[in-house]
Amino acid sequence: MPISSKERPAADQGGRPRTAGGRRATAKSSGLAKRGIFITFEGGEGAGKSTQIARLAELLRGRGAEVVVTREPGGSAGAEAVRHVLLSGAAQPFGPGMEAMLFAAARADHVAQVIRPAIARGAVVLCDRFLDSSRVYQGTAGDLEPSLLAALERVAIDGTMPALTLIFDLDPAEGLSRAAARRASQAADRFEREALDLHRRRREAYLAIARAEPQRCIVIDASPAAAVVEERVRAAVGPLLAQAGLAGEPVAVPS
Repeated sequence: MPISSKERPAADQGGRPRTAGGRRATAKSSGLAKRGIFITFEGGEGAGKSTQIARLAELLRGRGAEVVVTREPGGSAGAEAVRHVLLSGAAQPFGPGMEAMLFAAARADHVAQVIRPAIARGAVVLCDRFLDSSRVYQGTAGDLEPSLLAALERVAIDGTMPALTLIFDLDPAEGLSRAAARRASQAADRFEREALDLHRRRREAYLAIARAEPQRCIVIDASPAAAVVEERVRAAVGPLLAQAGLAGEPVAVPS
């Protein structure tokens, strides 16, 4: 069972991941754009990212911010055209290398057409998955060469990095159960159909990213009720929002 964010240690010089109860991201350390804010939401299947994005977006709009909610794969006209190919599994027979290139092409269009312009005009961009998903799904779990992934990432994002990445950590078995309940009678997508062991490897890969990049990533324990997770998300993003003049009342991290 995942331990709570309150129980997780804050990041230290050894590189352990931060959590919502630990040290917060800052614009200086993680690349806050001059006017806008770019926050990404990562994690395994059924971790509740979409729910928390919607709740945070509502909060920020209530504070007067322009909020752009987007997703990957997809988010722009060109990227949405690629989304169906990827999630349907049509590209799977061609191997993880082909999938990685399709994800990169979709991301490049998404960044150029949606994310970068929104940041430039001062919006808060909340993105459901971004580069870390490629690192995990096509990299660690897809066994692609790191040099290939790094090259594709460099071209796709063209220097556009999130100011903050929230990694929603949840036992994969629980996540898949939630995903199945959410989709009801709809068929599972290409990634939800994969073996539980592979989902466990992805979870570990996400936590490894958090350990490697503690200045950008905060781990959120996604196992409690959505309302509890929401408070942890608010606490995690609070300092970044304060720097942009979007702070509300201080939020205590629930136990």
